[in-house]
Amino acid sequence: MERRSVWMDDAIAALAETARRFVEREAMPHRVRWAGQGFVDRAFWRRAGAAGLLCPSIPAEYGGGGGTLAHDLVVFRAPLVATETGFGIGNAVHSGVVAHYVLAYGSEEQRQRWLPGMADGSVVGAIAMTEPGAGSDLQRLRTTAIRDGDHYVVNGSKTFISNGSCADLVVLMVQTRPGAGAAGISLLLVDTARTEGFRVGRRLSKIGLPAQDTAELYFTDMRVRATDLLGAEGAGFGYVMTQLARERLLLADSAVAVAEAGLAETVRYTKEHRVLDTPMFATQHTRFELARCAISTRTARAFVDECVRKALDGTLDIASASMAKAHASEVQGDVLDRCLQLFGEHGLVLDRPIARMYADARAQRIYGGANEIMKELIARSL
Repeated sequence: MERRSVWMDDAIAALAETARRFVEREAMPHRVRWAGQGFVDRAFWRRAGAAGLLCPSIPAEYGGGGGTLAHDLVVFRAPLVATETGFGIGNAVHSGVVAHYVLAYGSEEQRQRWLPGMADGSVVGAIAMTEPGAGSDLQRLRTTAIRDGDHYVVNGSKTFISNGSCADLVVLMVQTRPGAGAAGISLLLVDTARTEGFRVGRRLSKIGLPAQDTAELYFTDMRVRATDLLGAEGAGFGYVMTQLARERLLLADSAVAVAEAGLAETVRYTKEHRVLDTPMFATQHTRFELARCAISTRTARAFVDECVRKALDGTLDIASASMAKAHASEVQGDVLDRCLQLFGEHGLVLDRPIARMYADARAQRIYGGANEIMKELIARSL
């Protein structure tokens, strides 16, 4: 049932297989423990770096794999294809988002300082945008960074930050001109180990994604060097809008990958599980439900793959990325709900991959910009 994306060549397929085997060997045995502690072991990041699975699309001159978005996607899919979405590897944020902010907007000194460590796993990256009162509407953020000589003095807080409690580098979205709205938003690179006034708050428990490190961050008179400004002052909102298209495409691809994995798991189950001595798959209701799910996943995959192709040739627009994220995440939720129903009471037990997929999927329609915001962006393009 698994289909090869149109943009995948033999080399990318080989990387996908390498990533899959790595996940089975280095992550699956620790899934339950990681879920209990709420984060992935730091040693795992080092092993992933040694295996070449961090920063696959960052140029080799900065320690990365020298690949493209396609290489990122197959690496980030690996834990999803393994039908184990819940052990919380934060590589998509680390390699697919944070590293690309540094690459796109960082100075040469900033790239040399941070990217090699991100590629070898000695540095874990996070991006901090969401605040208690500013989620999808980023122009409302209240964290301020006021220039004081050679430093910015930062005060405020962030929440729901993936990789937040373990991050060595945080790309921090702040207001450098409070009251100026989007024109006053800037990005700072925060070295968490060497910056006074930085504090990690609670590690948050969530519906699903139990091992994904998701934390609150606090900044109290935190002093960040002016040389750690990422790009130009006041340009941060534009940077974020540009990079969010990439992030939303990553989310769309992962949503379809999980839907495909959930469907494959359900087909296997219904062919093996018998009711009154008849395989479930033999009943018309089961076949029709699975056929409906197959139609949804196949059509979503075709659209997302077309968006990936456009991203690879530089023609993907923000509205299409928003469509991909909204549609794929809604397909994911619907498909997994229908699949879980076919498992009956077995679908309620977290020992079953389908139950973990179902729980983990709910966040997909919220993070990276809630789907309601995606629809507003889409409507503006009409």
